[in-house]
Amino acid sequence: MLMLMSFLSRTSTTLSSTTMENDLLRALLTALSKFSVLSTASRPSLVGRHSKGVCASGLAETNAHMLSSSHTGPVWQVAWAHPKFGNILASCSYDGQVIIWREQTQGPSAGSWTKIKEHSLHTASVNSVSWAPHELGAILACASSDGKLSVLTFKDDGQWVADIFNGHAIGCNAVSWAPATHPGSLIHPHQPGTVPAPFKRFASAGCDNLVKIWSFREDTQTWVEEETLEGHGDWVRDVAWAPNIGLPRSYIATASQDKSVLIWTKDTPTAPWVKTALDPSPTLSQNMVSMTGKFPDVVWRVSWSLAGNILAVSCGDGKVTLWKENLKSSWECVSDVNS
Repeated sequence: MLMLMSFLSRTSTTLSSTTMENDLLRALLTALSKFSVLSTASRPSLVGRHSKGVCASGLAETNAHMLSSSHTGPVWQVAWAHPKFGNILASCSYDGQVIIWREQTQGPSAGSWTKIKEHSLHTASVNSVSWAPHELGAILACASSDGKLSVLTFKDDGQWVADIFNGHAIGCNAVSWAPATHPGSLIHPHQPGTVPAPFKRFASAGCDNLVKIWSFREDTQTWVEEETLEGHGDWVRDVAWAPNIGLPRSYIATASQDKSVLIWTKDTPTAPWVKTALDPSPTLSQNMVSMTGKFPDVVWRVSWSLAGNILAVSCGDGKVTLWKENLKSSWECVSDVNS
């Protein structure tokens, strides 16, 4: 708490916009929640990752629910579905399982959590789960060390349908969905009655040093590899597709074992992806030696603010840095926090 208060006081002296401060805080909290194991005893309203179990904590410290010990291995990640679908949570584990949970809101079991889906098609650790934008429906993407990606889709008949396909030969580390909003739709609005349907697209990060973009083909009802982004020299640990309100440019951030963070930009839907490496060297102390474009340690997580204009970077040195693109299209560090 003292760390966050210190961060806010420093931020308020350098940033005049309240909106920007809120974006910074949201990005920071998201990155911190991904980077560290959460303790539900001291962090209310969060979901904790525990050894072989998942625990949801409410507003009061006494209102904590151990969902289950159904997982037989460490739980790597949890993800909330959009509230329009109810209180639904997905968890993934080293045991190769993905479990989807729903909170009971009525009756004598109100407040308890039940399993509504067990996804056991993977043969190795499932490292990441990510819910699609709510406009697309209740859809969950999963990344596994078995080299496969899977997508769970909730159908109108109440059934979950699973698509599983080869992603990265050595293993998949993370997945992130593209916004459902079409790039440029804010500047070039469509005529009434001609608005295109939201498209299904996500990015995956792999142990083959690659980032791949996948899209769903409605005609064949299959997921196909759309593009491959090459730029990292080691495992890509995380990928984050920036939110978009309809501006033409798209952004993807990737974090790697090679101690670098790359920002991929695409100016128009038909333009190529262009990569830019973040340069943390101006933020490092004099006794720290770092090559240009390299962080002091492995970069584990990247996370965008809700507005998509602030990027939080979690590094293995225990520091979270916040980055923003300036008017010259260069990325600069606007704040940092030590854990």
